[in-house]
Amino acid sequence: MTIDATDKRLLNAIADGLPLTPSPYETVAGELELTEDEVLRRLQGLVDGGVISRFGVVVRHHELGFNANAMAVWDVPDGAVGGVGNEIRTFPFVTLCYQRPRRLPDWPYNLFCMVHGRDRTTVRQQIQEINNACGLRALPQDVLFSLRRFKQCGAHYGPLLPKHREVA
Repeated sequence: MTIDATDKRLLNAIADGLPLTPSPYETVAGELELTEDEVLRRLQGLVDGGVISRFGVVVRHHELGFNANAMAVWDVPDGAVGGVGNEIRTFPFVTLCYQRPRRLPDWPYNLFCMVHGRDRTTVRQQIQEINNACGLRALPQDVLFSLRRFKQCGAHYGPLLPKHREVA
């Protein structure tokens, strides 16, 4: 894919994340003197061309008051893990749900989900709600609460252009 100067300016504009405004693509468009439609069209082209592999959101849970963060894990029969995972992901308090290979003999779990809450009691109740609704109570499982947090950041594509330099 050919990346032109406007694409480079766009990638630089979003390199540290989208602006925290009600209309982030419109804000970026204004900064670059483009229309919002042009920004969205160019971003879609960069995704389609493989330059941007995915868009994601980094939510800073602690800043929002969610201090009890837990990874719930289950050992689900392989033939059922997809269906169970699809059920779990529908709960509004589940932020991630995914399958990973077991690492026997030490780690028998193959289904993981993250639950973020304001306190551990609520998070445990929410995980019990998952267990009850999805028929998981009898399966081997564990709940791992976060003890510390690590810095999260989005993807960086490297310095394509100096931040404040116009390209002819």
